[in-house]
Amino acid sequence: MDKTGSEIAYKNTTNLHLEIFWDIMLLNILEVLRLTDTVNSAKRSQIMSRVRGKDTKPELLIRRELHAKGFRYRLHDRKLPGKPDLVFPKYKSIIFIHGCFWHGHTCHMFRRPSSHTEYWNRKFARNIERDKRNYRYLEDKGWRILTIWECALSGRTRLPLENVIDMASDWLLFKTAHMEIRGHEETAN
Repeated sequence: MDKTGSEIAYKNTTNLHLEIFWDIMLLNILEVLRLTDTVNSAKRSQIMSRVRGKDTKPELLIRRELHAKGFRYRLHDRKLPGKPDLVFPKYKSIIFIHGCFWHGHTCHMFRRPSSHTEYWNRKFARNIERDKRNYRYLEDKGWRILTIWECALSGRTRLPLENVIDMASDWLLFKTAHMEIRGHEETAN
């Protein structure tokens, strides 16, 4: 069946209107997403590019101090799940130095973002589940695990560095089970 010129023109006009409608909807959505961030996309990109997965300041601090105490270790062993920050084969021990934000630690340094909440909730849940799975695997293989949280090294609940290093050294030498070092508890006024 042949279509008349007016039918084709109507269909093209309708398609054009739909395309314009969806373009406007997409622009509105992008504008809303842009407005929920407190910095522009170039600044956000710069900030995110500086987030490091290894060789972070807390990690370098712990590495330097433990090395000065005579402990030798391997860095970021890819053969082990979670690529532990420090691996001590002599002690069959691993140290993870976790950022409170990325690993969803329940302390003053963790603040759930207020925009894109569904995305962040899934992200934190996946990170926490992956950490648990990696810990279970490593413990099943006979590894001892120490987790040093960022809040133990910085922020208002930080501990003196020598205390953190002494706790880590004692943990390595005395072969206790899994341990965490976190910032001191805040007291209510």
